[in-house]
Amino acid sequence: MTLERSIAALHSVGMYARDAASIATPIGLVRVTGTGDRIDAIDIGVEARSPSDAPAILEALRQIDAYFAGRLTEFDLPLAPSPTPRGADLRQAIVDIAYGTTASYGALAKAIGSSPRAIGQACARNPFPIIVPCHRILGAGGALGAYSAGEGPITKSRLLDHERPPGGLL
Repeated sequence: MTLERSIAALHSVGMYARDAASIATPIGLVRVTGTGDRIDAIDIGVEARSPSDAPAILEALRQIDAYFAGRLTEFDLPLAPSPTPRGADLRQAIVDIAYGTTASYGALAKAIGSSPRAIGQACARNPFPIIVPCHRILGAGGALGAYSAGEGPITKSRLLDHERPPGGLL
């Protein structure tokens, strides 16, 4: 189903108590939940039970579609705030890892005055996979490492492959 048909279907059913919508992507279904003005979570491999036409959710679907079509490399979405200032700093450090690049847990931790474990915990608790790109963080020596969304390291590898320049390495 195309994005336009998905959005048309959402408009035909109207708003539901829980705002959520899904889109088919190369890594499987991606569900976006939130309200009219912010995104509360992104889930990979999960279908929305109650489609929404909330503006922030529809914009997230458009941006995710553009990302997988190769037309978008940086997201601009209203995300629910991190519960702590330190969490907000960690989230921003992860967002700052550019499309098509990677960083190690250790290098990122050193750059922001944190620990690799704190970076790992922030990634494990990341409610916005793809948008807050934890898939761009690798273990020591370039090891793929864990990934808490979708099918774990398989999903992480697919996202990195998607961002890899043609004929290039990350």
